[in-house]
Amino acid sequence: MKKIETLYLNTTEKEFNRKFKKRLRINASVNTKVERDVQKIITSIQKQGNKALLKYIESFDKIKINNINKIKISKDEISKSYSLVSKTEISNLKKAILRIKKFSKMQLSSSWTYKEHGSLLGEKVTAIESVGLYVPGGKASYPSTVLMNAIPAKVAGVKRVIMCSPIDEIDKHALAIVAADLCEVDEIYKMGGAHAIAALAYGTESIVSVEKIVGPGNIYVSTAKKIVFGDVGIDNIAGPSEVVIIADQTNNPDVVAMDLFSQAEHDELAQAILISKSMRAIERIRLSMNKFIGDMSRENIIRKSFLKRGMLIKTRNDSETADLVNRIAPEHLEIMSKASSKILREVRNAGAIFLGENSPEVFGDYCAGPNHVLPTSGSARFSSPLGVYDFQKRSSVIKLSKKLAHQLSGIAFSIATSEGLDAHARAAKYREDSN
Repeated sequence: MKKIETLYLNTTEKEFNRKFKKRLRINASVNTKVERDVQKIITSIQKQGNKALLKYIESFDKIKINNINKIKISKDEISKSYSLVSKTEISNLKKAILRIKKFSKMQLSSSWTYKEHGSLLGEKVTAIESVGLYVPGGKASYPSTVLMNAIPAKVAGVKRVIMCSPIDEIDKHALAIVAADLCEVDEIYKMGGAHAIAALAYGTESIVSVEKIVGPGNIYVSTAKKIVFGDVGIDNIAGPSEVVIIADQTNNPDVVAMDLFSQAEHDELAQAILISKSMRAIERIRLSMNKFIGDMSRENIIRKSFLKRGMLIKTRNDSETADLVNRIAPEHLEIMSKASSKILREVRNAGAIFLGENSPEVFGDYCAGPNHVLPTSGSARFSSPLGVYDFQKRSSVIKLSKKLAHQLSGIAFSIATSEGLDAHARAAKYREDSN
């Protein structure tokens, strides 16, 4: 069996930083053809509504219909979906929903105020009115994507959640449809790609537009989300999946190897990184990787992922390990080593952190409770996992007494005058004079 090829690095190497930075970098060149094509689709739907949408559904989703209402999943189709999945699958979905909902409820924000000299200041927290949920389809069905996006939206109080997915046959996507129904998604549409994003953002004669769009997709979906951002909100632009695993000689090398594979199998640009201060641990894990690779159904993808972006890194100590993690700012971080508490204290940048061998990233993907929609490509330096707070918004509330208005007028007048804003200054002065 051919061994897995990947990059081995030691922090003591003279060229370590150059090689490390190069390996982290992703070719982020803009595909101008895709941008032109997506802009054309969006413009057509803005101008022609249902007519353009039907054309793109036939062209890209391979569904030929004359009545736009046929793309909406009916109650009969939802019932059929239930009949196509097992009781065990439904039971496990319900268990996952309960866990995710319990975690999400802990994130709820509430309105608050405080009083000062007869005045009232605070924030009013309200839910976004409507949200569009994009779920990838095609060759696979992703019920977990439905759960992780729909549940926090519903917990936040979003009144209307619409789901779009390129569903060609109910049979292939029954579990995702059941997941949507269990999560109380209000409408499900059989369409995907940039045209689905455009319909969600701007609406048509049959589809009412939403305020925010969430969920992952291919380059056309991601590009469409970039273009419509500003007219509607979006969650993020997802990059390739990533995991950093910190292990030592006390860990089961087979467990570590499989956790690395579970990220590498996503696609060829997925990044799986092992960091250890133990050379013995790295060698044992490498042996396990080579032992298992031939059994993997996605062997070719895993091999290419490690060849292109994988890393096995030897560090000198735990602080150096934590420093590397903060530089990577990974989507997923598994800290399996004995020094997990110390490393955790020093880690600042990571989307989700899994502690110990009993906490694999795969549980986070499906059912542990926290959201699996996470910042990628180093954006954990400034971004957070998707949560209830992404479906709530805050309005400042200001009610001032005459006494406090009098006190503030001089401050505001001074600052406004220094900025050359005469109307601002006069508006402030009136509050002083009226008291």
